[in-house]
Order: sequence, then structure tokens, then C-alpha cells
Amino acid sequence: MATRSEREKAQKLNEQHQSILCRLLREEDNKYCADCEAKGPRWASWNIGVFICIRCAGIHRNLGVHISRVKSVNLDQWTPEQIQCMQDMGNTKARVIYEANLPESFRRPQTDQSVEFFIREKYERKKYYDKTASNASPKEKEKKKEDKKRDKETEKSFKPLPTEKLPKKEDQQLDLKPSPKKALEPSIDLLGLDGPAETHITNGSTTSTALSDDLDIFGPMMSNP
Repeated sequence: MATRSEREKAQKLNEQHQSILCRLLREEDNKYCADCEAKGPRWASWNIGVFICIRCAGIHRNLGVHISRVKSVNLDQWTPEQIQCMQDMGNTKARVIYEANLPESFRRPQTDQSVEFFIREKYERKKYYDKTASNASPKEKEKKKEDKKRDKETEKSFKPLPTEKLPKKEDQQLDLKPSPKKALEPSIDLLGLDGPAETHITNGSTTSTALSDDLDIFGPMMSNP
């Protein structure tokens, strides 16, 4: 059995939740049912995050709790998590997500049968759902941003120091190429042996003679016959 202080605490929390819900219902899109646009919705599908009328609330119940979980705005007790879902979504954001592919010429259904068909198409089959949309709450998005930022800072802190660039293959090949041979200096012929033979022109004919008759050392050694 709950004590007096616990009952008072629960009552105070419920009053806070009612105050939040009433403030949400004063927003323009939340003044009308998210499905049929009936004025003054007093029910909500808290897991989807939309305010709906009593007729659409009955249809939502028939979808099953795995799709939609319905609560009365002022007759039921709300938990902080359920209130948070309503704050994160609301009719405006829900329409952007669940009615993203709705035809421009679409008219809101009014009969019970057409309303039920539309709600099943919208939430059960997700015919008009924006597949690229994210249902993450703003807090979750902010947390993801902070995590990414922290990861980037960690990567920067562990970034390796820049190393010296290795020479390119072209540079290495240039270094390995042998230097051109120096032009051979002309040798000096000290004995004059390599010089060109002297030529004498006699009677129009050219004859070659030795550099010097004195070089014929074998001449005197030969005897006349």
C-alpha cells in the first residue's frame, strides 16, 4: 500500500504531466486529429507521438499495441517516458514522416470505413512513410553528434607524426645513372712515332719516306752480295 508521501509525489508528477500535455495541445497542428483532422483531440498514441480524436483512437487500438499504444490525455496516468515521446514527436513532425509520400490531391477521409482504411495504410503498411526519416529524439541526435565529435578528437590525438618522404623512383634512377665519361685528353707523342708520315711529291707521284734515314738501324748490318 502506497504511503501518503508516495501518493502526493505521484499526484504532483501527474499534474506536471497534465500541464505538459495541455501545453502541447495548444500547438496549432496538435489542435486537430493527426489522421482525420477532427478538432479538439483528447487522446494520443504515445509510441507514435500523435494526438488523435476518440474515433481514431478506437481504430488505433484495433491495430494492436505492437503498432499503436493509446492513452487518454486527461483520464490516464502517464509516465515520464511516454511524455517524452509526445514532446519529441507531435502531429507536425509525425505528418512529415508518416505522410511524406501522400499525394497532393489527397483528401482526408470522413466516413468510419475510409478513416480506418487510411489509418491502416498510414501506420500498419506505412504506405506514405518517409524511409529516410529518423525517429531518433533530439537528445539522441545530440548525443550521436557529441560521440562523433569525441571520436574525431581521439583520432587526431593518435595521429602518427609525419615521416620523411622517401625519394621517388625517378629521383633514385637519376642518382644511379653513371656520370658521363670525361673526354679523353689527347696524349702527347714524345717520340714522334705516331706522327703522320711525310710525303714527297716527285714528278707527279707521291712517295712515303720514313721519318728519318737514321732510324734504319738494320741497313749497315746487311752486306752487299
